[in-house]
Amino acid sequence: MCMSRVLPDGTGAVNEAGLAYYRRLLTALKAAGIKVNATIYHWDLPYALQVKGGFGNREIIGWYLNYASILFDNFGDLVDYWVTFNEPIATFVGHARGFFAPGLTDEKYARQCIHHLLLCHGEAVKMFRARGIKNAEIGIVVDVWKHFPAREGNAEDIALAEENNEIQGFGMFLNPLFLGSYSDVLCEYMEKREMTPVMQPGDMDTICQKLDFYGLNFYNGLYDNAEEQRKVAEGGNFQNRPEQHLEAVRDVLHMLVDKYKIDTPIYITENGVAQDDCPDRGALLNDDERIAYVAETLRWGHAAMEDGIDVRGYYLWSLMDNFEWSAGFAARFGLYYTDYKKMELIPKKSAGWYRGVIAENGFE
Repeated sequence: MCMSRVLPDGTGAVNEAGLAYYRRLLTALKAAGIKVNATIYHWDLPYALQVKGGFGNREIIGWYLNYASILFDNFGDLVDYWVTFNEPIATFVGHARGFFAPGLTDEKYARQCIHHLLLCHGEAVKMFRARGIKNAEIGIVVDVWKHFPAREGNAEDIALAEENNEIQGFGMFLNPLFLGSYSDVLCEYMEKREMTPVMQPGDMDTICQKLDFYGLNFYNGLYDNAEEQRKVAEGGNFQNRPEQHLEAVRDVLHMLVDKYKIDTPIYITENGVAQDDCPDRGALLNDDERIAYVAETLRWGHAAMEDGIDVRGYYLWSLMDNFEWSAGFAARFGLYYTDYKKMELIPKKSAGWYRGVIAENGFE
């Protein structure tokens, strides 16, 4: 759901037209027998809150809880799964790396923002429990792009992969969410750079709430070669599309259980591949690459299930081509081609294939 649609100013007057839109949508989904998975926050902070400090201001906890309360009050009877946050890494890179809104490059501020975001999550889970919302579950979605050392035993590659995982990636979320603290390696990194977030007693207890499910957004595994990275930094060739390592989903699923002790059902809440937009509509409709990508991911996900990992579902990104944040309309992820001028949907080859996968609960 969109915070700005519900609360255009972040606080104060509710946009009744926005609530009515969501009620129509959710009612139609339920009437069609579809279970509803609703995301409370997906990168859409109202500007009025950003100028007040946004997630860097601890008051964001109250602002977020007010918003979540409105959703629970209005749609508690229509939503089956509530997601507090989708891909919180976007908030980090938006404040630390200038990528995604609000386009800042202040890592110290970004670290504080993430701490407050995690507190918003924990307090929302507590509020959900206190309200006793029936026939619904609550969780969070954290994307995992796991990095591996490209050269076995190479100290530089190992260190680079650890930094990308624990300091710049998923570790900054999964450790506090499921283990109750920031990791030692992240704490050391932040202390050396004087960017440890301001915390209050009990913060970690609030963040580390028992969840009903965990949502994994998985797209690829990545292999880090420190020597090659130096060449790129010196102006060498840059590989625009990394090699696909879809087998990594099995390793990631095991890591969630073994390292982070996640003992709830896991849903693969996003997975898919983009086509670069081009004038050749026929090439876009004949998307064999997408079919191969999804099939390979499902094979490795199923292997993890056979290992005993409790994977309950899979969501393909996405049903139709749409607006993809900083990529705009140039990246086409959909099973259906969207004609943005005529506002028409045309099924791609993958749509028919995936319909068969759903019908048969599998594929050859």
